[in-house]
Amino acid sequence: MCFPLLLLSTAPVMAPWSPFGPHLLLLLLLLCPPLPLTRAHHFSALNTTFNHLALAPGRGTLYVGAVNRLFQLSPDLQLEAVAVTGPVFDSPDCVPFHDLAECPQAQLTDNANQLLLVSSRAQELVACGQVQQGVCEKRRLEDVSKVLYQAEDPGDGQFVAANAPGVATVGLVVPAPGRDLLLVARGLSGKLSGGVPPLTVRQLAGPQPFSSEGLGRLVVGDFSDYNNSYVAAFANARSAYFIFRRRGARAQAEYRSYVARVCLGDANLYSYVEVPLNCHGQGLIQAAFLAPGTLLGAFAAGPKGTQAALCAFPLAELDGSMEHARRLCYTAGGRGPSGKEEATVEYGVTSRCVTLPPDSPESYPCGDEHTPSPIAGRQPLEAGPLLHLGQPISAIAALQADGHMVAFLGDTQGQLHKVFLNGSQSQVYHSQQVGPPGSAISPDLLVDSSGSHLYVLTAQQVDRVPVAACPQFPDCTSCLQARDPLCGWCILQGRCTRKSQCGRAAQPNQWLWSYEEDSRCLQVQSLLPAHHPRQEQGQVTLSVPRLPTLTMDEYFHCAFGDYDSLAHVEGPHVACVTPPQDQLPLNPPGTDHITLPLALMFEDVAVAVTNFSFYDCSAVQALEVAAPCRACVSSLWRCHWCPQSSRCVYGEHCPEGERTIYSTQEVDNQVRGPGVCPQVEGLASPLLVPVGWESRLALRVRNLQHFQGLPASYHCWLELPGEVQRLPASLEEMAGDAGLIYCQAQQFYPSMAQRELLVPIYVTRGEGQRLDNARTLHVTLYDCAVGHPDCSHCQAANGSLGCLWCSHGQPACLYGPLCPPGAVEQLCPTPSIDMIEPLTGPPEGGLALTILGSNLGRDFADVQDAVSVAGQPCSPDPSLYRTSARIVCVTSPAPNGTTGPIQVAIKSRPPGISSQHFTYQDPILLSLSPQWGPQAGGTQLTIHGRHLQTGGNISAFVGSQSCPIQEPVCPEAIVCHTMPQASPGEAVVRVVFGHAERTLLASPFRYTVNPQLMAAEPSVSFRGGGRLIRVRGKDLDVVQWPLLSVWLEDTAGLQAAGAQTQDLRRSCGAPAAAPKACVQLEGGLLQCSTVCSINSSSLLLCQSPAVPDGAIPKRVFFILDNVHVDFASASGGQDFLYQPNPRLAPLSREGPARLKPGNVLDVEGEGLNLGISKEEVRVHIGDGECLVKTLTLTHLYCEPPLRVPQPANGSSTLPQFVVQMGNLRLALGPVQYEAEPAPSAFPVEAQVGLGMGAAVLTAAVLLLTLMYRHKSKQALRDYQKVLVQLENLEIGVGDQCRKEFTDLMTEMTDLSSDLEASGIPFLDYRTYTERVFFPGHGGCPLQPVFEGPGEEGHRVPVRQGLTQLSNLLNSKLFLLTLIHTLEEQPSFSQRDRCHVASLLSLALHSKLEYLTDIMRTLLGDLAAHYVHKNPKLMLRRTETMVEKLLTNWLSICLYTFLREVAGEPLYMLLRAIQYQVDKGPVDAVTGKAKRTLNDSRLLREDVEFRPLTLMVLVGPGAGGAAGSSTAQHVPARVLDTDTITQVKEKVLDQVYKGTSFSQRPSVHTLDLEWRSGLAGHLTLSDEDLTSVTQNHWKRLNTLQHYKVPDGATVRLIPQLHNGGAISQSLSQSCPSGESIPMLEDGEEGGVRLWHLVKGTEEPEGNKVRRSSLRERERERARAKAIPEIYLTRLLSMKGTLQKFVDDTFQAILSVNRPVPIAVKYLFDFLDELAEKHGIEDPETLHIWKTNSLLLRFWVNTLKNPQLIFDIRVSDNVDAILAVIAQTFIDSCTVSEHKVGRDSPVNKLLYAREIPRYKQMVERYYSDIRQSSPASYQEMNSALAELSGNYTSVPHCLEALQEIYNHIHRYYDQIINALEEDPVSQKMQLACRLQQIAALVENKVTDL
Repeated sequence: MCFPLLLLSTAPVMAPWSPFGPHLLLLLLLLCPPLPLTRAHHFSALNTTFNHLALAPGRGTLYVGAVNRLFQLSPDLQLEAVAVTGPVFDSPDCVPFHDLAECPQAQLTDNANQLLLVSSRAQELVACGQVQQGVCEKRRLEDVSKVLYQAEDPGDGQFVAANAPGVATVGLVVPAPGRDLLLVARGLSGKLSGGVPPLTVRQLAGPQPFSSEGLGRLVVGDFSDYNNSYVAAFANARSAYFIFRRRGARAQAEYRSYVARVCLGDANLYSYVEVPLNCHGQGLIQAAFLAPGTLLGAFAAGPKGTQAALCAFPLAELDGSMEHARRLCYTAGGRGPSGKEEATVEYGVTSRCVTLPPDSPESYPCGDEHTPSPIAGRQPLEAGPLLHLGQPISAIAALQADGHMVAFLGDTQGQLHKVFLNGSQSQVYHSQQVGPPGSAISPDLLVDSSGSHLYVLTAQQVDRVPVAACPQFPDCTSCLQARDPLCGWCILQGRCTRKSQCGRAAQPNQWLWSYEEDSRCLQVQSLLPAHHPRQEQGQVTLSVPRLPTLTMDEYFHCAFGDYDSLAHVEGPHVACVTPPQDQLPLNPPGTDHITLPLALMFEDVAVAVTNFSFYDCSAVQALEVAAPCRACVSSLWRCHWCPQSSRCVYGEHCPEGERTIYSTQEVDNQVRGPGVCPQVEGLASPLLVPVGWESRLALRVRNLQHFQGLPASYHCWLELPGEVQRLPASLEEMAGDAGLIYCQAQQFYPSMAQRELLVPIYVTRGEGQRLDNARTLHVTLYDCAVGHPDCSHCQAANGSLGCLWCSHGQPACLYGPLCPPGAVEQLCPTPSIDMIEPLTGPPEGGLALTILGSNLGRDFADVQDAVSVAGQPCSPDPSLYRTSARIVCVTSPAPNGTTGPIQVAIKSRPPGISSQHFTYQDPILLSLSPQWGPQAGGTQLTIHGRHLQTGGNISAFVGSQSCPIQEPVCPEAIVCHTMPQASPGEAVVRVVFGHAERTLLASPFRYTVNPQLMAAEPSVSFRGGGRLIRVRGKDLDVVQWPLLSVWLEDTAGLQAAGAQTQDLRRSCGAPAAAPKACVQLEGGLLQCSTVCSINSSSLLLCQSPAVPDGAIPKRVFFILDNVHVDFASASGGQDFLYQPNPRLAPLSREGPARLKPGNVLDVEGEGLNLGISKEEVRVHIGDGECLVKTLTLTHLYCEPPLRVPQPANGSSTLPQFVVQMGNLRLALGPVQYEAEPAPSAFPVEAQVGLGMGAAVLTAAVLLLTLMYRHKSKQALRDYQKVLVQLENLEIGVGDQCRKEFTDLMTEMTDLSSDLEASGIPFLDYRTYTERVFFPGHGGCPLQPVFEGPGEEGHRVPVRQGLTQLSNLLNSKLFLLTLIHTLEEQPSFSQRDRCHVASLLSLALHSKLEYLTDIMRTLLGDLAAHYVHKNPKLMLRRTETMVEKLLTNWLSICLYTFLREVAGEPLYMLLRAIQYQVDKGPVDAVTGKAKRTLNDSRLLREDVEFRPLTLMVLVGPGAGGAAGSSTAQHVPARVLDTDTITQVKEKVLDQVYKGTSFSQRPSVHTLDLEWRSGLAGHLTLSDEDLTSVTQNHWKRLNTLQHYKVPDGATVRLIPQLHNGGAISQSLSQSCPSGESIPMLEDGEEGGVRLWHLVKGTEEPEGNKVRRSSLRERERERARAKAIPEIYLTRLLSMKGTLQKFVDDTFQAILSVNRPVPIAVKYLFDFLDELAEKHGIEDPETLHIWKTNSLLLRFWVNTLKNPQLIFDIRVSDNVDAILAVIAQTFIDSCTVSEHKVGRDSPVNKLLYAREIPRYKQMVERYYSDIRQSSPASYQEMNSALAELSGNYTSVPHCLEALQEIYNHIHRYYDQIINALEEDPVSQKMQLACRLQQIAALVENKVTDL
């Protein structure tokens, strides 16, 4: 069963159902963080569509009807309960059924809710779905998950709702005397609904709820003629109303809108009347709501009904229209006064309008049997639209509150519109989005019982929206602007409220409503006074119209900021006292007042607020120092100036006896305003004062008459830079109020020499009493010496300054009177020329020549015709002339080569002649380089020539485009950068020298198409950079400097590392330099680049730029002149990635690393292959290279040179080991080669003899040691010695292992890339379970149930019997009794137990929760049994059915873990083993191999062999080249000693390496054909006429036998015949998928086969008995003590495979990933069992867990990988896996693992690793125990998911059939056991088994 995920925004939900509740809660907490409180509450459920909403009156509980669900919610939308209603098997064309056979077309159908109603009287919820023809059910209101009524076998009278989700059903629960009735109206849906009336009255109680038997039904002649489509149903105190759309039978083809009415007490529908509804000019009705006194309807409007109109139909008019139709049909035959038919009986029934007595309508207000029905009025009820909206309306609700009607309209786009129905002036005052945009609002728009919230339903969620959001408006203005008719401003509460929430709303001026005329927020209209001096308290009067009236004991108060004062109210006027000065805050700095908020308060509510200022007149004066009186009297405040005391005061006037200058605001006083202030109006003397000359200043003053008393002294003040100069002054009175003040004469010397200096001046009277300056006053000091450095400048100065050039002493420009008479110079000296620029120009002239110097004239007229250049006139430019200092003139034409000085001759004085000469020279353009570049521009173009440094204004052009020149211009070369060109083509190069132009016509520049980049790889590099990037494209050779660049961010401190700002300057004569490595850009970015080399027009070779630490790469791109291409664009979307630099560990931490020649070096590190491949890594030992063989993330393997290399530099005696990865150079220390032992001079025979002697001596020593050791002490010593010897041996083979491992890793890397395409060949789940459940049964574990002729008659009863047996197995008591009874039978073997347990696992696979429960019970019984014996023996073997059940259960639960986690390392281990075994010879007869871990499978003899590579010809459609049209050559590695069958197996492995083993052809159906030349075809086989036979020994043919060379071409061809000892084909109907047994020693006519070595067991009689005994003795000795040389071989193999073994064990025993829940669940259960039985010994619990999981499941998987993979496991691989599995077993034991000389070799191999593996096991158990417990619900959830993985019905029947076979075998014993059990008797289990036997028996007897 599947539940939706519930999402709430209000609170976490605890789902009430089990077992998923806690986990749903956890998911909710994770996925649904609480939303902010300001957001409307909402409820939603994932993947669930909502249909209907109902509200329980009084309770406030909400009910949501949804597809397949019913939800019960609290008023604030918290989930309280949920019920599941679907999906169910159903068909709209079938009546409700119990058996699927009754409705073959039924399918799993979602159950949408069609009707949801609350019956308050019965406290029931009525819910009707669409399935089962719309039947209904009743549920408890308190808990909807509790069903009160559900029809067992519903009849057609109980078909209530429409059975199609698009057809509406509406209904009402109406009260009737003593009961509730259900009124249901529905549309036409489905072929079975034609007989269901559109309107029915149904009973809710009684024997048949929801039946309409005996109650009213709207009988319709033909429903499809009318096709009523219902919109809504409503009821008031007297009537029920149904709103719908329909067409007429014949006369009315178009649809119209109708409303029908029925009396509430009318159970027979005699009172049915309907009339049409018409909203003027609009379409059909879409939604409706019955408001008090009004029916609201939303009608379609606009083109195609895409808009909406709202109409209101008064209920009195509606009822009047219906009464009129009823009266006409009762008394007038349906005709009106005019005789026209105005009422009729509708729906094609036989009844007609009649003529009854006139009082009939009153006598029968709800009709009767004799009155006509159903009545339809012809006259529509008309209404005009109140409102138009732009979207169709789908829902209406209305609320009568505070005397106003408010409607809520939901549209089809999820918008909720609030409408104020204010007579005919209806308007939308608020719209908001509710639910997802585009999701229509459901018609079930409900207002809660309090009228405060609205519940809005959409298909995805339920929202709780406030009816009025008054509190969200913080102030009066926003409250009234919202125009919400339900909101107003409650003045004395100071908040926006509903009218009912404002206590005094009924009183005037208490609650402001936006729709009232003249309704405005309270404001302070006026303040008297408007501001107040801060120094005194006073009274302020506020004018506040419409102030609310308070009770006698209430009062207002004023708040000036934080100061409160009581308010005195008189009508609209409020008087308050201002705060004292010490209660006011200080004025802000730089201001003369402080403004505080003034609030009229009621309690703590601000009724009206304004601002009020407190001013300070003394601050006004202080702020304006230059004119304090003017500032005082002209300020905003009422301040006056007291001139004698120089004070600015408030109040009426100055202190007694002092004149007052009044504020401008005192309009009644003449002495007021700034014009009356004593003031300095301006300077009377000239403004210009020469420095150093004594000057007397005079100033005009006014209004000094205000100063009374004795005359005071005056002073002038000049503010010179750095000092203020004070001068005594005198007042000269003049006429009227004006006068003059004269400052004392003074010489002025400012501290800084300036040409002109503005000096502020002011006047004081007495002791610092400053006169106002009427405006800003300055005196200008000027100094002739400044800015006039020479005579010409001085004479050119303004004549009014009186400056003269004075030659007295040091010549200078002085104020005239300061120069002694006779020292004045009238004529200036000869012009002086300091510099000319440029020094060259073209013969054509027109060059602007700049002459710099002094005394170059006083004005332009002096120099207009005074300049000559090399004897040629030069015309000065007036706009560029600078007095005395600069002349710019334009040269005249002159012959080439003309040279000479520049002369300037002014008037009659001698000319000034320059020391520099100007030369006329002719620039010549010679050639270009390069001659082409991309049209995007950016090419660095060099123009070669002579005299190119001619003139100063040189510009270059390529065609019409300018070519910006890179400075400097050299005499023989100009460098510029081309600009973009619109299209490719040739362009002439021009250079303009001033006005002279030179063109290079001979060699134009050619614009080519822009280069294009099409591929760039690799796309990753280390941060150190230097990795070679290959860039492919077109037209790449047109680029001059192709760059690969990276922008870096956060480059703090990186400039020091070489970053420079971009400087394009160069020096003449130097070759063109490559761009700088790093350039600082604007914005803080650093651009680092490397220059790419152009390999060809289609290939660039770039090196990745280095990225310093701390820098963040932002963009990697190519710069191809002006073409910039992002790396991602060039590489097909792959961004360039920088990886951290690799880290390599030193070769040796102590001294130099030692190296034997020929050994492979292993270097450890981190991140080695993240940014480079092995081909790019260079490793050097001194001057020799170490060839890199393998590069992984953490290891680098390289093969060093055989000869000792020399140190690369002479400073060191030993060669250094250096790894170069791009730019990164990592030195890992010195390397010392170990000297190879000199070759032995002993003959071979002596060596053998010495070796034998040493062996005998060693054996003797061992024998003596064994004789003298003490067992207890020596065991440990022996163990340690063996470990030491093993360690020495492993060190000896270490180098060999590393070399082998390097090759193996290379192979595995290739394999990994292959697996990415083909994937690991996992078996499908069905095959996996069959192989695990039924090992050894091949591919046919179960026999079909029905086979053979004549079975048809038995099939049905047998199938029924097996189905009943399946049901019986679901009885826990029966199943446990069956298991216990079978296990008690002596003849029920262990194999039978396992078989039946697997059959039960198969039969109950779809009910894994139940199977788990059975297993738990049986394990509990098993534990109780063993506790009394020896608990450590529990689960040791598979002797009981529960132990086999446990094995199967683990296999099911861990299949996903095998595929996703453990499968890959296990598969890689298998492939690594196979690869290693195949590298050495394998004997095809004995099965022994040179490379193995198993000593019993070790090929001890030294067999010479040679590896070969065969080229396998794979034709079209063959495995490795599927889909290819031509033959391909696939290389295959083989050995020359391989038999032909072995070669075929290796070839098949290579050709079909991406194909599962079961999909490959068998090796025995193919022959191997060797092809040589055009016609040479030879079929090879293990045995043929060429086979060598000698002394009854026939040797199998090998490639060596056929002399097949390396690189030979072979092909696999189908066999023409099957025969012979070797090429035999197994014909099996069900292939097992397991490997073919290896060749046995066969005898053919006395001839024995052999391959590499001959077997040791010879036929009887071949040798004398003594010889036979001797051989057997030798074999026994060899088996007892394996020589060290063979142990070395095993250790070499072990070391090579070590990483893969470790990876596999790590995957099994690691808890880094989540542990499978089944393991946690099982271990928790075993912990419970131990605790229950009081077992505290940790060793026992360790044994239980080991036996149940590691030994039972994982060891089986390690030894039999064919259980999970579709592969071939050869005997050699199988033998190696046995050793690894035994190591795993030893790692799981608790006892200490010790080995000695007598230990089996297989145990010796892993003696050093087993303690580490033991720790892994213990840590695995410990971590699982400490993890959070696996709950029963979690486990059941996981099991329910697994149950669906194996749903093969035939196999279930076959399993049931075989289970029955076992039951039949012990039938009597099982029946007796069932009959003896009292509970079984009650359940009649024996009887049910007998019935099953009766059905199945015939079939069984036939078997």
